[in-house]
Amino acid sequence: MTEQRRILVVDDDDAMREMVVSLLGDQGYEATGEDAAEPALEHLRAHDVDAVVSDIRMPGMSGLELVGAIHALRPATPVVLMTAFGSIDSAVEAMRAGAFDYITKPFKRDELFLALERAFETRALLEENRRLRRAVDRSSAFGDLIGSSPAMHDIFALMRKVADNRSSVLITGESGTGKEVVARTLHFAGTRKEKPFVPINCTAIPEGLLESELFGHVRGAFTGAHATKRGLFEEAHGGTLFLDEIGDMGPGLQSKLLRVLQDREIRPVGGNQSVKVDVRIVAATNKDLDKEMDSGHFRRDLFYRLNVIPIHIPPLRERPEDVRPLAEALLAKHAGTDSPRRLAPSAIERLMACPWEGNARELENVLERALALSDEEVIGAADLPLGSEMTAAPSGGGNLLRVAVDRRMTLHELGDLYIEETLKQTGGNKVRAAKILGINRRTLYRRGERANAPKADEA
Repeated sequence: MTEQRRILVVDDDDAMREMVVSLLGDQGYEATGEDAAEPALEHLRAHDVDAVVSDIRMPGMSGLELVGAIHALRPATPVVLMTAFGSIDSAVEAMRAGAFDYITKPFKRDELFLALERAFETRALLEENRRLRRAVDRSSAFGDLIGSSPAMHDIFALMRKVADNRSSVLITGESGTGKEVVARTLHFAGTRKEKPFVPINCTAIPEGLLESELFGHVRGAFTGAHATKRGLFEEAHGGTLFLDEIGDMGPGLQSKLLRVLQDREIRPVGGNQSVKVDVRIVAATNKDLDKEMDSGHFRRDLFYRLNVIPIHIPPLRERPEDVRPLAEALLAKHAGTDSPRRLAPSAIERLMACPWEGNARELENVLERALALSDEEVIGAADLPLGSEMTAAPSGGGNLLRVAVDRRMTLHELGDLYIEETLKQTGGNKVRAAKILGINRRTLYRRGERANAPKADEA
């Protein structure tokens, strides 16, 4: 898809406006003209444009006022102002109003083209910076892809083989195993790394809106569609579209996605023209798609289109050798360089013994909480408030909840047992235990005595 820049020209002088539109058209741009600021804003509400070229002095709203209105409507759209009344003062005023550049009539055609190209380059840099910031903000909750287990080495080897491929990838694994990290790493390790990586969670958006998010829509396509909007497929052109939780996508949208994968083109909601797209699809799910297909909830033909390159991430409990490097990386991430913290051997031993039902996401939660509650440089086993003490082995043996069920405990007895175990994990430190339990320290004193809690230093 050869991208054609769309430019809106605003000038009340018919001859000048038509001349600029013609110049831009000859240069390969898609140019449209409006004779005043008000219709220009209407145009912008209905259409995406890459830049606006506007006269300064016009009846009604001036070009300077138009700049402010454009920034409020479409902040990323650069505006180049032109005027026959050139002066330093008006140039400064134009820049203060938010114009990208300023040229004086009469101008040479190359002056206009150069100003626009600079505007496009600047906009591309700003968009790339925003993408990078979003990539950092949305980077996995457990940092970079880390692992020393044979399973992770196999995944790394496969990713190196297919990073430059455009074939679809299906990543499977339990929640919290790092599926988005794999997807992002795959993107930035390949030839598409200079292009966008666009993630979307298919469960976070209602199906009726998800179609518009993916494919875009034209103005008036549905109630609330006040302007034409590009979809994520177009946003990801040349790059990667990551469809997280693809197993939750509704059947109607599955068929439309299948068509896109077959034809490599999308049609915006309410539109009658298709748009070619070059997008690599990486999808992920924590569901068993074999069962979903057997029950008729997921299309087999779509599965085969997505599952060209399958990558399965085993749960953390099946690769305990990854716990230590992952925990150390997460600790460094949250502690920061100003206050280095480390894990004691006893803490590492305890972490490696845990089942981690929530995988690396649960591990991060535990470490972040330990950092918040402990002031010591070295994090010990007693400083680790496991995401749910239900997974800790109480003195009676076995899972805390299982013990409660087997002993037919009342809720009050279960609470006493939970307090007892928490106090043991904190070495009897009631201040820290109260924080973990989320209760008042006086309440802890009263219930701790009933639970025969160990007597220890309370500070």
